[in-house]
Amino acid sequence: APGCAYGAMFVYLSKKIAIPHNLNVQVVAWNSAQGWIACGGERGLLKVLKLDAPADTTQTKGATAQGQGNLSMNQTLEGHQGQMMCVTWNENFRKLSTSDETGLIIVWMLHRGIWFEEMINNRNRSVVRDMKWTVDGQKICIVYEDGAVIVGTVDGQRLWGKEIKTPLAFVEWPPDGKSILFGTLNGEVHVYDNEGSFSHRVPIYCLDEGSEGSVPIAAIHWFELQRYGEATQPALCIAFENGRVQIMRSDTDDKPILIDTNMRITSARWNPGGSTLAIAGMQTSNAAGEKDAGVVQFYAPTGQHLRTLRVPGTSLRSISWEGTGLRIALAVDYHIFFANVRPDHLWGYFAHTLVFAMMKKERNEHAVVFWDMQTDERHTKYIREVLKIASSEEYCTLATKSDDKDGSHVLIVCNAIGSPVESKYLTLEPLQVAMTNTHVCAASEEVIYVWQYRSANAKPSEAGMSPAGIRRRTETVFHIDDTQVTVGSEHPVAPAGGVVSDPIACITASDQCLLVARESGWIHRYSLPHLAVECKFVIRCRPQVIACNCDSTRMSVIDINGMLTVYDIELKPAGTGGEEKQPVGQQLDFERKDVWNMKWAS
Repeated sequence: APGCAYGAMFVYLSKKIAIPHNLNVQVVAWNSAQGWIACGGERGLLKVLKLDAPADTTQTKGATAQGQGNLSMNQTLEGHQGQMMCVTWNENFRKLSTSDETGLIIVWMLHRGIWFEEMINNRNRSVVRDMKWTVDGQKICIVYEDGAVIVGTVDGQRLWGKEIKTPLAFVEWPPDGKSILFGTLNGEVHVYDNEGSFSHRVPIYCLDEGSEGSVPIAAIHWFELQRYGEATQPALCIAFENGRVQIMRSDTDDKPILIDTNMRITSARWNPGGSTLAIAGMQTSNAAGEKDAGVVQFYAPTGQHLRTLRVPGTSLRSISWEGTGLRIALAVDYHIFFANVRPDHLWGYFAHTLVFAMMKKERNEHAVVFWDMQTDERHTKYIREVLKIASSEEYCTLATKSDDKDGSHVLIVCNAIGSPVESKYLTLEPLQVAMTNTHVCAASEEVIYVWQYRSANAKPSEAGMSPAGIRRRTETVFHIDDTQVTVGSEHPVAPAGGVVSDPIACITASDQCLLVARESGWIHRYSLPHLAVECKFVIRCRPQVIACNCDSTRMSVIDINGMLTVYDIELKPAGTGGEEKQPVGQQLDFERKDVWNMKWAS
């Protein structure tokens, strides 16, 4: 949901459905309200499928627990002859609109469990390139390749038509339905009012200078964020076939988020919560003789890359999210693949208390629940935006956005009933947070903040209480490239150039050390509490989650492809015979695929 933290997410392929007669699937659309899946392809192929909901999620084995339900609907819809171009749902009125390359449009409705034709239209002049319903389902806009535009109502009445003097490829309604976006065949995006009068062109920033108007558009999707009243969140995605993408707050945004996906894009869709953008396409391999590979890249609205899903097959053409946002359907060759998505939940466990945060859309803030597992008592606090939760044995830390407009953040140390014990304002954005029994550590892409919130010899349940204790506690801020760290210094020295080439990917901490992992695989180990640089070593992956065991001798890593590996990070003294110290960071003989989380025993 808007306002959630964009952390690690895990996604894996879970099911595959083959289409009869090996007919290639061109388009797939998952109805988020009723769960029907429409797929269209070659030779007029049109099917509506529905997966059974998992019957018992407590089963740890078996298809239902993995989201692989059986088909409760599998109907072939007869009527189209040519290759399918477009399938789109009207969820409010439970209708399906479809079109093929001959220009035939059919609107289908469900009657007693069977889909049948309600309306048919064929202009017989050009191919329908795109069709979209408004958010409320009252109006549909149909665009033809020759520039013809038709806007009609849900009951088949034509409102207006227009001949635009440029070939068209895409159409999209904004959430309020007060204008219409048209994507032209040559890659421009034009905005018209809802009466059909030209308004303005959408500025394109993601393409190289001089190439606008020559790169075809791959997808336009405007997330219906008006439901949540968060107008500042980037929600309009315009994706080009050459891999460039811009995410805009409005169709006049002059500072959009720019992404280069490094692939040939075929489809792009927001998840139902607007917190994740999935971009699908084919990636060209650098290795000689290797074929292009299907890939889905997942991004936060901020442009932060969350995950990569590799898909077997020769052509990934279309994607669509399930209404829960926990599954995604992929049109690959003559198959429909399904992938399960596991988001990164905000949670921690300490003092036999489970703490977790959930976005309350009706309040547009997080409910943070402190649930005592022994007494079953629950205490709920409401906080505007929780970014991270970390925990130690007796306390937890909530990393939140402050209520001030200056963009600052707050670290709040809480006890088991949710009462704040102590807090600190941060100027850096806490993208990563770790906590031990004495320290809270936070990191942005390049700066690390370490706060000793409690002395090592403090009595149990004593933090932030005594004035003497407060004087002993220190805050330290340093840059990831600093070679020496001075405890108590709060002025990190940024490197010349200002751009961090190897950002921090994740952090973890134990009572003895702080481990900081960079995207390149370099790991920095600092001692606690003195923050001496004990060693640096490199691992051969891009880490997404790291953790270390209680005595800081082993480190586990989950990389962005879901592979779990374990490393020996014990600091071994030099031998008595003058031998060199054993290198830190040796990979152990242990590997697991498709891993999304892990915890060491305490």
